[in-house]
Amino acid sequence: MHGLSRLGTASNRSVSPSPPSSPRLRHGRYKNFNAGGGGGGRGGKQSAADKIVFVLISTVFRRKGVLLFAPLVYILGMLLFMGSLGFDVVSLKNAVVVVHRRLPPGSVYRSPQVFQKLRPFMEAESNASHNALMTTWNLKMRQGWKPCVNSIISKAGFSELPKSNGFLIIEANGGLNQQRLSICDAVAVAWLLNATLVIPIFHLNSVWQDSSKFGDIFDEEFFIHALRNHVNVVRELPEDVLQRFDNNISNIVNLRVKGWSSPAHYLQKVLPKLEAMGAVRIAPFSNRLAFSVPSNIQGLRCLSNFEALRFSEPIRTLADKMVERMVMNSSHAGGKYVSVHLRFEMDMVAFSCCEYDGGEEERHEMDIARERSWRGKFRRRGRVIRPGANRMDGKCPLTPLEVGMMLRGMGFDNNTSVFIAAGNIYKAEKYMAPLKQMFPLLETKNTLATPEELAPFKGHSSRLAALDYTVCLHSEVFVTTQGGNFPHFLMGHRRYLYGGHAKTIKPEKRKLALLFDSPHIRWEAFKRQMKDMLRHSDVKGSELKKPSGSVYTFPMPDCMCKQTEPANESSNTTKLYLKQLSVQTVPYSLG
Repeated sequence: MHGLSRLGTASNRSVSPSPPSSPRLRHGRYKNFNAGGGGGGRGGKQSAADKIVFVLISTVFRRKGVLLFAPLVYILGMLLFMGSLGFDVVSLKNAVVVVHRRLPPGSVYRSPQVFQKLRPFMEAESNASHNALMTTWNLKMRQGWKPCVNSIISKAGFSELPKSNGFLIIEANGGLNQQRLSICDAVAVAWLLNATLVIPIFHLNSVWQDSSKFGDIFDEEFFIHALRNHVNVVRELPEDVLQRFDNNISNIVNLRVKGWSSPAHYLQKVLPKLEAMGAVRIAPFSNRLAFSVPSNIQGLRCLSNFEALRFSEPIRTLADKMVERMVMNSSHAGGKYVSVHLRFEMDMVAFSCCEYDGGEEERHEMDIARERSWRGKFRRRGRVIRPGANRMDGKCPLTPLEVGMMLRGMGFDNNTSVFIAAGNIYKAEKYMAPLKQMFPLLETKNTLATPEELAPFKGHSSRLAALDYTVCLHSEVFVTTQGGNFPHFLMGHRRYLYGGHAKTIKPEKRKLALLFDSPHIRWEAFKRQMKDMLRHSDVKGSELKKPSGSVYTFPMPDCMCKQTEPANESSNTTKLYLKQLSVQTVPYSLG
């Protein structure tokens, strides 16, 4: 059978076994085999592929000389294999083959190269007749929303305050908006337990290093008054209650409540202790109440955050001036301006474990910063830092340069007034320069306010963040670049004020990573991608809260009701701001 398959037709066989043919005759024999129609084996026609495979296999097993080519076949196979896994092959002059791994798209910071490529086209479109700032949001076809917390609370059956079950003391930790979250959740829990809430204690955070008290940041009197019909709030424990605990608040039992606890947990575990002892502490209190709770509790959260919490008088006064100055600087655009929450401080860059263009010096600085702020966390066994993977996954903070390119691609020209809300930018002189080139009308709190005006706030990061928060709240466009509590609370607050629309650009950072890693991208293609991203942000601006979402970010439908017709004034933040300035009973900075 093998002889038949190997030699072709039966007519070519001899009776006695034939010796191996001469190598010189081998080619001709196989040529005749391929060309001839005689078929042995299974008696059917063989395809060309079958014949080729047969020839190769028979040659390998019958002719050992072909093994001389095995190394070459092996090398070619490995090169093909490595090519499929993303490797580049470089052949040197001395015939040595060097294999380098090809970095995946989007894993390298090449934004400066992209900027150099696109910069001439940006400059050609400077001082354009049409600025995206004037037509950023398409609100005409949408049904507006309006705040309706009071009606929601009324439907929930709130009435006169019954006798209190005791005093609730909570400790708010973290930065400005982490504190906001704790305060508002505490109001909801106090109502649930029918407790009297003591003005929250602020914990001195090791990162924020701000010793401010509640009254330094928020208006205590206004807070107490706004909640008077729903929750009883006092500045401090009464003297007789404190005496029961030897005048030491630390002697009051501290209940360790798990994160995201349900209302049922508070009623079953906390309420009995409160009734028995007359006062309980919960410290820390960050994220200690579940997002998904009944509508009456959501209503209390909204009432606290959007209505009762407003900044203290010194913060409101300076923030008011800063907003007025931004509106005046933007008079050529109807008072409209763009605000950007830029998270490119050293600690943020270090925590992200991303790499930019600073080389070994940058890596050394980031290692020191990580060890200083998060001692040992990034050196634990098994911890692997993958900067490229982080960038591809959209986890790297956007640089000022990248924010500028994104906005220019979306159609905001160099006459756009831009406010930057940020801490101390990492290597600001280097990284802020290109952003200032693209947007000369750029302001920060340090340029909008005088050193004398800022002096009382220096060294208090939460108070400074409150200034940034207010200026961003009243911008026509808000840009978030890295996530966190600051943009989440702002987006919700803007939805609450502006007819249910956040008027916020939330970049698709995975897509940006690919685009900024494309040095040969064309300007028209880049603009098309950026405008698609802007349209996506517009659509997502009116997003409703999902069951697992936060009412502080998505106040609809728990705290807002649909209007039969959209309110015209909510489409222009400047008009709404000016109206609020004229109505002193509702200050524009609700905090």
